[in-house]
Amino acid sequence: MKVIKMPAGVYAANCYLVYEENNREAIIIDPGGDADDIIAKVEELGLDAKYIILTHGHGDHIAGVEAIKDRFNIPVAIHKKDKDILEDSDRNFSSTMAMGAVEVVADILLEEGDRIEFGGLIGKIIHTPGHTPGGITINIENCLFTGDTLFAGSIGRTDFPGGSFEDIINSIKDKLLIYPDETLVYPGHGVSSTIKGEKDNNPFLK
Repeated sequence: MKVIKMPAGVYAANCYLVYEENNREAIIIDPGGDADDIIAKVEELGLDAKYIILTHGHGDHIAGVEAIKDRFNIPVAIHKKDKDILEDSDRNFSSTMAMGAVEVVADILLEEGDRIEFGGLIGKIIHTPGHTPGGITINIENCLFTGDTLFAGSIGRTDFPGGSFEDIINSIKDKLLIYPDETLVYPGHGVSSTIKGEKDNNPFLK
């Protein structure tokens, strides 16, 4: 499995291309802008993109979705509890962001325990609310793609509508820190980490 990180859009949300090296089947996680650059990278690598998966519905993680969906004719997946956020530019804040209003209708509504299969890899959906009601983490092999739930040394904001500090802490402690220490953490912004690194160094988890 290969992971390519592409900070995208004016808010530098981490878009990830995750693919199986032999057959090149891929998923695109959180294309938050710069759709042309993401499309070019997919084509440069010769990837067969199968899904766009969104960790949550905020504007800085979704601004590139429509162009990429149209180019590759692939479905968009988000947790069912973020469906309404994704479809409403006021609720996803894009109406007040630099990219302008973004409203997307998902093709697949995810739930806890769902599995996305591509190229022999399996993405397990972990419902991790707190930043948004439908925030998810995607577990693929020894990697966790945590969106805006868990960052290196920090956690996602919980002061937005639908956010909850208690929920995000419970999500992290009960559903993410149970993974082995060497598990890689790929967050929605900033640098990568490990579960051990967050157990040892994240001040919100002490």
